[in-house]
Amino acid sequence: MQLVWLSDVDASMIDVVGGKGAGLGEMIRAGERVPDGFCLTVESYRSGEVPERELVDAYERLGGGRVAVRSSATAEDLPEASFAGQQDTYLGVEGAGELVDAVRRCWDSLFTERAVAYRAAAGVDDAAMAVVVQRMVEPVAAGVLFTANPITGCRTEMVLDAAPGLGTAIVEGSVVPDHYVLREGTPAAANPGGCLRADHLERLRAAGLRLQQHFGSPQDVEWAIDADDTVWLLQSRPVTTLFPLPPDTGDTRLYLEFGHMQGMLRPCTPMGVSLLKTGASLWFAGVGAKIDRRDPLPRLVPIGGRIFYDMTDFLRSKAMRRRLGPALEVYGPRVQTAVLRMMDDPRFAPRPGLPFRAGSVLKGTARLLPRTLAGVVSSLADPVRARARARRGLAEIRRLITPPGPSATATERLRWVIEDSHRPIVSPDLHGILGPLVAGMLAGTLPAGLLGGVATREELDTVLGGMPHNVTTEMDLALWGLAVRAREHRELFLDTPPEALAAAYAAGELPDIGLAGFLARYGMRAAAEIDVGVPRWEEDPAPLFATIANYLRVADPGQAPDVRFEAAAARAERMIGTLARRARARRPVRGRLAVFLMRRSRELTGLREIGKFAWLPTLQAARRQLLLVGADLVGEGRLEQAGDIMFLTLQEARAAVDGLDVRATVATRRAEHEREARRRTVPGALLSDGTDVETLAPAPPARDGVLTGMSGAAGQATGPARVIRDPMGAHLEPGEILVAPTTDPGWTPLFMTAAGLVTETGSPVAHGPTVAREYGIPAVICVRDATSEIRTGQMITVDGTAGTVRVEPG
Repeated sequence: MQLVWLSDVDASMIDVVGGKGAGLGEMIRAGERVPDGFCLTVESYRSGEVPERELVDAYERLGGGRVAVRSSATAEDLPEASFAGQQDTYLGVEGAGELVDAVRRCWDSLFTERAVAYRAAAGVDDAAMAVVVQRMVEPVAAGVLFTANPITGCRTEMVLDAAPGLGTAIVEGSVVPDHYVLREGTPAAANPGGCLRADHLERLRAAGLRLQQHFGSPQDVEWAIDADDTVWLLQSRPVTTLFPLPPDTGDTRLYLEFGHMQGMLRPCTPMGVSLLKTGASLWFAGVGAKIDRRDPLPRLVPIGGRIFYDMTDFLRSKAMRRRLGPALEVYGPRVQTAVLRMMDDPRFAPRPGLPFRAGSVLKGTARLLPRTLAGVVSSLADPVRARARARRGLAEIRRLITPPGPSATATERLRWVIEDSHRPIVSPDLHGILGPLVAGMLAGTLPAGLLGGVATREELDTVLGGMPHNVTTEMDLALWGLAVRAREHRELFLDTPPEALAAAYAAGELPDIGLAGFLARYGMRAAAEIDVGVPRWEEDPAPLFATIANYLRVADPGQAPDVRFEAAAARAERMIGTLARRARARRPVRGRLAVFLMRRSRELTGLREIGKFAWLPTLQAARRQLLLVGADLVGEGRLEQAGDIMFLTLQEARAAVDGLDVRATVATRRAEHEREARRRTVPGALLSDGTDVETLAPAPPARDGVLTGMSGAAGQATGPARVIRDPMGAHLEPGEILVAPTTDPGWTPLFMTAAGLVTETGSPVAHGPTVAREYGIPAVICVRDATSEIRTGQMITVDGTAGTVRVEPG
């Protein structure tokens, strides 16, 4: 079939008529007013020859005259990618010769540089081209209607742009259109002197609502109004940039994105969220909290695969809302400001009462506080013994992990994951780890308050440099040790792709550089490691080989990671001496206390990573068991591959073990996960109507060439930028400045050769800036759109003290 009339098309024919053609056919079937026309199908395109006789016959049946010839690729107007403007459209085409030529040019536009690049970015491997031919509407006004606000994400607002004549001027950006925001429940009002009347707006809003309901998602609608005052709908496609909506609770709610606190912006797998909730609930139950087994931690809400925290009840609580400002500092200034703005929103008016059960909090405090205080005091008194106690706790947790044996059934393995996998860490003081950890955090943060006006931020950050006893730093230095041993095979490790090196290692074909010992200790780690659905380094060591290659490029002995770390430690000790003399002279009592805490911080603050490190063996063991369950389900024909189990929740996995075929669910979830993994930005604060709260704030004053963020680690550095969105296989030359969406411990091996760090999200207490301070490199966090505004190779200056990034001229 080389040609089909639009009235005979429906959504199932996208592979025949492309996305635009399928959408137009669906609009006609829904009863909307669409210009008459036909579609030259993909079959014609693949044949390589324009069926001229059939094409001209259809054109004459249409009535001849002026027509619109519109590209309709199979990878176009999709739920995950609109491909807006990527292929060509020709208006006012008249006559057989012009029509045939326009069809050929539409076909050619499938392979323009911009279209090929767009498909690559959207993860689309292949596409074919159909061509739509429609009667030309001669508009007096035309434009675009979004049935959800594409800037804020709000689903209760429509945004409409209109201009006299053809709507292409709006799409091309060559005119300043009339702009309308149509709010739910508010009558539409036309702009005086604009090209639309109020009744036009109401008709367009009604059409938008119908299309949104028909297609099941917010729509981007092209429209035109002719001289007879007829509204024509020319296209409807999904609005692909919107962040997914939170679950509908029937109430307006505010959610804070939780993942960036752990340096994780990629989507979490359903199993990752499910196990996180189930495991954490065991600890909360252990300290006296009441847990609902159906949803153990209801305030942790997965949205778009990311983990958000429902802040609504805290924002509405008279007793708690005034305390939110300081508490939100750890989220960074953008999120903090956005939430504070919501306090003036009548939907979050204060109410009496607390957002939690006071009895549970008192019970938990009674259980935790005495033991934690005792642990803190004893740790400050004897830090050496405290560190030894924390290390014994790590060993005890590992000892208590006893997964099922080789003969266990899938049911037994899954039961162990759900009920027993996290019991080793269910101890109020985490087997002696909590006291030293809290003591270290206090010793690292309290001196800033005690030395206000005496020490600068940069001096206090220097004290935290080269921090010993940090499991993540020890891991990074151990990885540097592997690189040192790899020097005699330098060409092999530099010239072979990381994936090929990982395959050779698995086959036992690589020189022994000590990787087996490294993986025995650190193989449970990975980027985004809090998600049990993410492969660990023991499964895929390719990222380690990429980092080893980076380390092998270090030519200056003074830039070797171990040398830099020791130098940072020496600077820290000298700074403590300097501040001790200054503080004792100006503030004798507080100064002595601050010096005591600074010296204790050198003994204890490095333990800040140990709590998460203690949890990772549990996740590693649970992942191994889940993959074995997945393998059993593959054998039963209920999954396609063992890793598919990570796209189920624990309850769904149990249903699959009991006999339910979950392959369709997995396919849908995997596609959603892959689509969300390509998303570049994630709202830090989100309303239940889809509004990205940060977009409501007025834009900060622009400064030429300067990006503003927040101080993460003091100091300055100038160097070429290296934009990296995923640490897997990342290449970072010594002296380059790492520019990333976010970072977690899986990224920190890159810090060892970086001159500075810039991230789009983060918190001063998150992993990235903390480790940056310990390595002595300047860091600026919360720089919105940094990975888009900065290009690899640009010279930039990072001022970690001022919280700015300057793009240098030239």
